[in-house]
Amino acid sequence: MDVLKTLFERHFRAPAERVQPLQGQLGGSGRKIIRLANKSATAIGILYDVREENVAFLEFSRHFRRHGLPVPEIYGEALSEGAYLEEDLGDTTLFEFLTKNRTGDSIAVPAVDAYRRVVAVLPRFQVEAGRDLNYKVCYPRGSFDRQSIAWDLNYFKYYFLRLAGIAFNEQALEDDFGRLTKFLLSAPREYFLYRDFQSRNIMLRDGLPFFLDYQGGRKGALQYDIASLLYDAKADLPPELRQQLLGDYLDALSGFIALDREAFLQHYYAYVYIRIMQALGAYGFRGFYERKAHFLQSVPYALKNVRWLLHNVKLPIALPTLLEAFHSMLASEKLQTVASSGGLLTVRIFSFSFHRGLPTDDTGNGGGFIFDGRSLPNPGREEQFKPLTGRDAPVIDYLNQQESVHQFLANVTSLVDASVGSYQRRGFKNLMVSFGCTGGQHRSVFLAEQLAKHLRGQNGVEVVVHHRELDRLRVEKVIS
Repeated sequence: MDVLKTLFERHFRAPAERVQPLQGQLGGSGRKIIRLANKSATAIGILYDVREENVAFLEFSRHFRRHGLPVPEIYGEALSEGAYLEEDLGDTTLFEFLTKNRTGDSIAVPAVDAYRRVVAVLPRFQVEAGRDLNYKVCYPRGSFDRQSIAWDLNYFKYYFLRLAGIAFNEQALEDDFGRLTKFLLSAPREYFLYRDFQSRNIMLRDGLPFFLDYQGGRKGALQYDIASLLYDAKADLPPELRQQLLGDYLDALSGFIALDREAFLQHYYAYVYIRIMQALGAYGFRGFYERKAHFLQSVPYALKNVRWLLHNVKLPIALPTLLEAFHSMLASEKLQTVASSGGLLTVRIFSFSFHRGLPTDDTGNGGGFIFDGRSLPNPGREEQFKPLTGRDAPVIDYLNQQESVHQFLANVTSLVDASVGSYQRRGFKNLMVSFGCTGGQHRSVFLAEQLAKHLRGQNGVEVVVHHRELDRLRVEKVIS
């Protein structure tokens, strides 16, 4: 952490006054993401010990910015210590914005417009910036070649099919993999392939998209990245919207290259399939192998995409064993159990005053957590905060400056995340988390809101917040 503080002070010529870890327990990259701030500046610090990936990200970031692309500015780096400091792009990912702007399959216009802006920028990365990019720094491969494809297919075979108990003829499946690989490599591949172009790696600031996590980029085909975005399992985009956005992307792409749409679409769905297989391999590795159950929450959405493809798409090559494996996945009792256990878990979060007793659990579920926030600095003791609550910006800023508050929340989210995953895996439907303080007005309200923000947008989780004392005061005002 000290190296990030040094980089911050060197760039802004003033020390960081607040340090806040941002990466929750659900990520799979191993990076530590930290927000550093003082009264006039804020930045994001990264700690990661894979030098090659750090080099790729820094080189690509500077290259993309020279092309005027919306990526974070690099403020400083200490590669020998696995650290760098970058521009703070805020807290709203495209995925979170989508989640807040949808009801089932009905996506609100602001979210659709955000996706349209994203697909309009993608060709600039792939074609314009891809022409003179230094592919020598790519890690682990310089192109999405036969070896890259083999890694993804084997990841899917061994960590998803095997661990999910899907039977297959290994040689016949390898024969299909060989035909699929040959077909994928027959598409033009002289463009920049972002590799992880999906909704959680795109930030929205003032309604405009900014892009992250392209350190795995390499040379490859145009189809891969748009497939990654539109068939992102967690985003669960309706098929009609996917087709509309694909058309928007091809319109934008035609401004950069002489585009043969029929030739593009001939390869497109093969790239959709391999992207889905790559994602399923990751879910299987993290979920089945490492037993991190929350990664399996995305499996039902990926299977939904597979089902749609099997019913609506005919590939120009024969892949009988692979398609049979897909049908077996859809019929698998084990995977259906994963899907059914991925039903909504309602997490009810309360704030309250200990002077008025503990909140009651009306679901009959029992259990959950009660956290005592009275050990934290109390804004209620300061005159300017007395009429305010933990939802008001001055109180939020005050508590965000306290290191003890961030440590408290980190411990809370670790415990709650573990229970959320376990509850979902076991099919439980309700979890109650309560935060108490002296008056139920400042600290407990702030803590409840922060946990709610952390949990919202996670697949299969519905968050309901009750501020008991604030609700009571509101009722008393109405009565009086």
